[in-house]
Amino acid sequence: MHVLVPVKHVIDYNVQIQIKSGQVVHDQVKHSINPFDEIALEEAIRLKEKSFISKITAISIGPEDVKPTLRHALALGADQALHIHTDETLSTLNRAEVLQAIVSKENIDLVLMGKQAIDDDANQTGQILAALLQWPQATFASEIKPGDTWEVTREVDGGLQTIAITLPAVITVDLRLNEPRFASLPNIMKAKSKPCQTIPINEFNLTEDQAIEILEVTEPPKRQAGTMVKEIDDLIKIIQEHCA
Repeated sequence: MHVLVPVKHVIDYNVQIQIKSGQVVHDQVKHSINPFDEIALEEAIRLKEKSFISKITAISIGPEDVKPTLRHALALGADQALHIHTDETLSTLNRAEVLQAIVSKENIDLVLMGKQAIDDDANQTGQILAALLQWPQATFASEIKPGDTWEVTREVDGGLQTIAITLPAVITVDLRLNEPRFASLPNIMKAKSKPCQTIPINEFNLTEDQAIEILEVTEPPKRQAGTMVKEIDDLIKIIQEHCA
């Protein structure tokens, strides 16, 4: 069974985001694999170690800068990597269309991916991809049990929901699914010999999709200092005044 794991190249979650001239600063800023995608990759590796799957392909869409993220995915345990080269920022629909084409080309049985990327928090690609493929989907997975039918426990507003799906399918994962491993030095060295193919974006027949345009990025307003009160009666009075 062949699994596809999309991995997005994002600003590292430990980095303090900086905004200049209405845009997020990316130059000279540490980037890494999107944390949710790393969890999806870890789950794919664990499934392969248990012989439920046989091959893992990592894929990333973007400029030449995404290559380190793909090499990291190979060092963690992916068997091969695909770099879809584009210098443009694709919409969610276009990203899903690219993945749809790769699923067909590579004979993918399962797509495991993060529920969202931490840069745009869109939480849309997995759902759109499942709709394009007309595959079952399970989102926000916190536990996955493979079998004749796969049981997926989902984190929902009211608690946990367990559903059964049949493959091929799209599964998006949540934070509590697992704890990703670190890449060992031997695996980092082995990753250099693993295949990493680059495919230009113009090979895909993408839909013209300009539904959303980012005009400007601004920082949230600074939090105002709180007010100190000496007595509980003073606090009650302030609350009553604001609720009146």
